[in-house]
Amino acid sequence: MTTPTPDWATRFSERMTRVRASEIRELLKLLDQPDILSFAGGIPDPALFPADQIKAAYDAILADPEQSRAALQYSVSEGYLPLRRWIAERMALNGVECDEDNIILTAGSQQALDLIGKLFLTRGDTVMVARPTYLGALQAFNAYEPAYLDLPERALRDGVDAAALMAGREPNPLGYFVPDFANPTGESLTLPEREALLDLAAELDMTLIEDAAYRELRFDGEALPTLLSLDIARAGSIEAARTLFCGTFSKTISPALRIGWVCGPKAVIEKLVLLKQGCDLHVSTINQMAIHATVSEGYEQHLGALRTAYGAKAATTLAALERHMPAGVTWSRPQGGMFVWLWLPQGMDGKVLLERSLAEERVAFVPGEPFFAEVPTANAIRLSYSLPTDAEIEDGVRRLAALIARS
Repeated sequence: MTTPTPDWATRFSERMTRVRASEIRELLKLLDQPDILSFAGGIPDPALFPADQIKAAYDAILADPEQSRAALQYSVSEGYLPLRRWIAERMALNGVECDEDNIILTAGSQQALDLIGKLFLTRGDTVMVARPTYLGALQAFNAYEPAYLDLPERALRDGVDAAALMAGREPNPLGYFVPDFANPTGESLTLPEREALLDLAAELDMTLIEDAAYRELRFDGEALPTLLSLDIARAGSIEAARTLFCGTFSKTISPALRIGWVCGPKAVIEKLVLLKQGCDLHVSTINQMAIHATVSEGYEQHLGALRTAYGAKAATTLAALERHMPAGVTWSRPQGGMFVWLWLPQGMDGKVLLERSLAEERVAFVPGEPFFAEVPTANAIRLSYSLPTDAEIEDGVRRLAALIARS
């Protein structure tokens, strides 16, 4: 007697209707095709990984009997204490006075977003985001079934009627923003815009998530204060602040080690620790120890090398866009990070352009539409310059521009 195959689709929870595959993760599969010139994956250049330092860190840890026993064992959910202390000291350099108990280590900042969503979001709660915003954040929050609210363009410059903005929505929203070199646009909030965002958060009693994944990759201009440091200056201490700072070593050391963190009031960190205990207990102990050893010596020099390399690639990309793009195409001018955002002529669809680009020019990029939470916009695309060489950037932009010109 055979047992019928379960109809799994009828057994999944209702929240799975909100969970979608990432178009970016699907596009990463294209990197395996050698003839594809890809601007798609916003991932670090592996040539810049501090592989020798990481190897030396693992070797030293495993060669020491006492360290190796700890490294291969279960650990506390908060994270490796020496690394949390190092992060707290570094946060202090950015105007955030805190200690190790204000920090939890997570499996990259992506897990941080998921845990924060689980902590704060009930079905129908409002999540305010930029237009456009990071697709991975939308994926993290979607399972908790929020209602998204796009912050109107130029609202932080021109002002916004907060009451009208929130009309008919659940109060006390959660806000998610990337102030420095945002994914996907590469753009940053100015100091007045940061202050205006904090004003809006205070008026709405909004909890703010500051995603600082690319903050350390500034290659041009002067560094601006973090939202958390500005919040603390207003509130008097981190315990009175409403901002949660999400950091990561994925863009500066290695994404494979999966080490990120949240810095915020202890009352929030304590709850995130409880959620992490039910999720994965803790981040890999040996990876935490290896990261600590790697960043404890020569980190600033390493960051300088990253900034020089990505700054040069950004300059090559912007120069190629100036040379080749036809009239009607505009783009961002990042001062850090890994991305340039292109606005296409009205009526052009980034998804359709991608299909043609792969078929006709063998050039990959990410269509812009998935980055919009509430009202999608089709005539935009994201280019990442982190992986291609200068020659590939020039050739890829030239090919893409030619396709746009004849579309």
